[in-house]
Amino acid sequence: MALIVQKFGGSSVANPERIKRVANRVAKTVAAGHQVVVVVSAMGDTTDDLIELAEQLTERPSAREMDMLLSTGEQISIALLALAVQALGVDSISLTGGMAGILTEPIAGKARITDIVPRRILSELAVDRVVIVAGFQGISEIGDITTLGRGGSDTTAVALAASLKADLCEIYTDVEGVYTTDPRVVKAAQKLDRISYDEMLELANLGAGVLHPRAVEFAKQHGVPLMVRSSFHEKTGTLVEEEAQMEQGRIVRGIAHDLNVVKVSLIGVKSRKGNLYRIFQALAEASVNVDIIVTSVVQDGVSDISFTIEHGDLSVALPVLESLLPEFGDPLIEREEELAKVSIVGAGMISNPGVAAQMFGALAEAEIEIKMVSTSEIKVSCVVEKSSALEAVRVLHTSFGLDGAVEAVVSGVNELE
Repeated sequence: MALIVQKFGGSSVANPERIKRVANRVAKTVAAGHQVVVVVSAMGDTTDDLIELAEQLTERPSAREMDMLLSTGEQISIALLALAVQALGVDSISLTGGMAGILTEPIAGKARITDIVPRRILSELAVDRVVIVAGFQGISEIGDITTLGRGGSDTTAVALAASLKADLCEIYTDVEGVYTTDPRVVKAAQKLDRISYDEMLELANLGAGVLHPRAVEFAKQHGVPLMVRSSFHEKTGTLVEEEAQMEQGRIVRGIAHDLNVVKVSLIGVKSRKGNLYRIFQALAEASVNVDIIVTSVVQDGVSDISFTIEHGDLSVALPVLESLLPEFGDPLIEREEELAKVSIVGAGMISNPGVAAQMFGALAEAEIEIKMVSTSEIKVSCVVEKSSALEAVRVLHTSFGLDGAVEAVVSGVNELE
């Protein structure tokens, strides 16, 4: 008997028919002799609909009350799924995040899990019940409901799997697994049968939306075996595993793109020690996530500092920077919007020189201008014009031999979404 955590996203439970399909899959897993904990997202577009409702009432909704509101979406899903599973003759119970023992920081809207005390879950499993847990939420030390931010249900599932020492965590979604790139952009994109934690973490951070970065990071830290698969059929998905178990067949394993990039520049900063710390600490305190950073000394002790952020953070970042200008000789603030980031990822880059050159050459041949570059051991990212981003993905997918790539099937592992 194995203990399996299964997570189903909003599209998987978007309507009663899909909820019944999920219930059948859960019942099938139980019939195979396994214990099952299920994590569920809100139905379809419920979260967006709730946000829209709040915005009709106030332009500045309280973060705490938004957590109270948004957490109801998952509570609807878990109750409906429990009813559907019970209708199949399988004993089940639904639990909110707090009831399941998921403890979080007291930060509304984007709390992090601090601990899991799964006593209730274990007691229900002990009497052969399927436990259905609300994803995306937990409870703070003062008893407030908190939400975990976008992708929070993935993180809930992996954190529970780690806490319960589950044999497998299956992430069910509306795609068959992890692809070499977005198949909506490149029709020749192929599903990967396996990928390392590090490669998956890079792809997730760089814009691949199949798994949330926090969930992958948690899985890597705790050694949780992850399977990403479709909730709409029984095909084998993608196994996320340690690199040591990988069969590396290609230098580049995947290509990601992010269309939500803004370049911000401080032009004419008076150079002195501590400038970078002061600027980026202030942005961090405002919860602005900075990505690529480029600095250059122009002349006479004056430098330019450029960096990229998400477009949604621009309205927060600009006032922070404006408040700092007198400290740095009143430099100019420039911004460049309509940008995108295109990245290649692969553990094989570590031992293969010339990968970046090949990327730059392929983009140059396609007459795509590179504005900024960032590298790590297993990825190279280029900032390009947003209008050129999808073409860049297609060019690189072909250049690195990923069109029509076929990999060996993972054997002996249950499918996932």
